[in-house]
Amino acid sequence: MSSPCHPQHAPAGDVGAALMLIDSRLKSIYDDTSQADAELHALTDQFAASLDPGEFDDMLDGACTLIYMFMQWLRMAYEDHGKDVIECVVPNIVATMRMMPKSIRPEAIPTMAGLIVAAGTGLSPSLWRKQYGYWTTDEMNPLEATAFLLAEHINRLTDDRDFATRMIAEALSSADEDSDRAS
Repeated sequence: MSSPCHPQHAPAGDVGAALMLIDSRLKSIYDDTSQADAELHALTDQFAASLDPGEFDDMLDGACTLIYMFMQWLRMAYEDHGKDVIECVVPNIVATMRMMPKSIRPEAIPTMAGLIVAAGTGLSPSLWRKQYGYWTTDEMNPLEATAFLLAEHINRLTDDRDFATRMIAEALSSADEDSDRAS
């Protein structure tokens, strides 16, 4: 019996927009130019503010799709080394979020941990979250941070600052090519 939270039932959302947001955050952390960081942050905020409610929901679903894809990659990587992804990833992400009290309210951390666990166990983070109601304003920064921290975790594991972004971009490109061939 298939779960109602199975990824096949979930909208992919705007993965490209969510990836752009995460990639810009990664670049701002990796680059040491505070002026560029401020400009990039302002542009990212302006982009998010320009979205209508439907586009914003698509970007939320896209962020959840990123979380799912990152966790699936991490699950396979950890399983190759005889380790459990939940055991290796969740405590690290939760501990990091606890060190970010200005950006992440403590009450949002259990929800983000739940998203990671849902994705790590093969469920759609978006559908898992929606069963508890609509996203709250206080969950926006933690959602972005969750996707960011997972991408950064992958980049550290691979010792490649662009690996997570490139992996998703290649998957999107491959999906576009497959849909072009089918039409």
